[in-house]
Amino acid sequence: QVQLVESGGGSVQAGGSLRLSCAADAYSIRNSCMAWFRQAPGKGREGIASSRSDEGTTYTDSVKGRFTISRDTAKNTLYLQMNSLKSDDTAVYYCAVHWGGNYCQNLRPERVLNWGQGTQVTDSS
Repeated sequence: QVQLVESGGGSVQAGGSLRLSCAADAYSIRNSCMAWFRQAPGKGREGIASSRSDEGTTYTDSVKGRFTISRDTAKNTLYLQMNSLKSDDTAVYYCAVHWGGNYCQNLRPERVLNWGQGTQVTDSS
């Protein structure tokens, strides 16, 4: 399985911004469905954003308009730009390689092929 390494987490004031990075292998970045999941304290792991190889993206309603998923194939890196952070965003964030095709628009933890180690994001509101 591919190795995924997240970075960029931290603690910010409400309304602040962070950019998470996920270093991956070239094949996954160029050809796979890539996704971001998060797990808040006491809650299950949920998919919040996905990026298809054809550049199509999908977001859950809770982050739509505030978060942006993107990939840089030259750097083999997946990004999650997080703006207007609020208390509900406090969670551990995970990069993932997910089943592709139609499944990329319907994220499920059981359809993840490989997980990153996770990075903590805390809103200090």
